Amino acid sequence: MKISARIQSSRGQHEVTLATNDQPHSIAIPPKATGFGSSANGGELLFLALATCYCNDIYREAGKRGIAVERVEVAVSGEFGAEGEPGRNVVYEAKVWAQAPEQAIRDLMTHTDRVAEVQNTLRAGAAVTLGRIEAVTVDRA
Repeated sequence: MKISARIQSSRGQHEVTLATNDQPHSIAIPPKATGFGSSANGGELLFLALATCYCNDIYREAGKRGIAVERVEVAVSGEFGAEGEPGRNVVYEAKVWAQAPEQAIRDLMTHTDRVAEVQNTLRAGAAVTLGRIEAVTVDRA
């Protein structure tokens, strides 16, 4: 599965395009009040990725087990220090309502934690590489 994310940002404009296997869609994230950049910071979006992955994977794994999940809540928190420092103390909590015995739901939740791709990517410390860069000079004349 190939996943990509793209941001196009200028004064008063912030567009986010996501794609999985070349199937694009967008989410609305307004620009900062100053007009430049995103009103959501990277840490918030990283934690949203963790919450989204776990939520979606609960439904996926429940389907494999024949469990009808009716509701999922996921909350992620953590800390970021000074600029450039990595996040720390990242913890997520979840609550799942399903048509199944409590132990079956708990087993589903712990199994999902073990197979959640975004969680496992962070746990493995995946390499992140800056690829091609391009600098464009704007002539204000």
